[in-house]
Amino acid sequence: MPAKGTRPTSERVREALFSRLDHWGALDGAHVLDLYAGTGALALEALSRGAASADLVEKSAAAARLAARNASVCSLPATVHTADARAYLGARSGPELSGEAGLVLIDPPYSAPESEVAAVLALLGPWIAPDCVVVVERPKRAPAPSLPSFLVLEDTRAWGETAAHFAAPPAPGDPGEGGSR
Repeated sequence: MPAKGTRPTSERVREALFSRLDHWGALDGAHVLDLYAGTGALALEALSRGAASADLVEKSAAAARLAARNASVCSLPATVHTADARAYLGARSGPELSGEAGLVLIDPPYSAPESEVAAVLALLGPWIAPDCVVVVERPKRAPAPSLPSFLVLEDTRAWGETAAHFAAPPAPGDPGEGGSR
C-alpha cells in the first residue's frame, strides 16, 4: 500500500519500463540506486528481475519504513535510507563514472521542479558505473531532463501521462550523441 503523499508508478508503466530495461540487459547483476523510492516498488521490481542489490533513498520516513518492510517481506537485498536525494548523493565525491550503480531510478514527485531533477542528475557522477542506465520518470508534458556532460539521452518512452527518459554515459569514443543502446 502506498504511503500518504507517494505517487506509485502504475503497473502498466512499470511493466513497460522493465521490459525496456530487460531488452537492454540492464538488470542482470546490477546494483540499483532508487532515488525518490517511495514504497520501493521500482527497486523491488528490479531485484525480482535479476538485479543483485539495491539502495533505496526516500525522504518520507513513513514511506521509507514501508519500503524497508516490503523488501523484508519479499526477502530482497535492499537497503533503505531515509534521506533527501540531493543530500544523500552529495555525501560522496570522486571521479565521474567510478561508482557501483548499474541502474539508477529517479522518480520524483511530478511537482518537483526541473531544476531539482537537474541537480540530482548532476550529483550522480561518482555513484554510477560506466555502463549505467539512468531512468528519469516525469510527466509526459514536462521537458526532457537537463543532463550533465557524463550522460546522454538514449531513449524516451511515454505511457499514458508518464514519460520515461533513459540516459547512459556515452560509449568510449562517442562524442556524446547517445544511441549506443
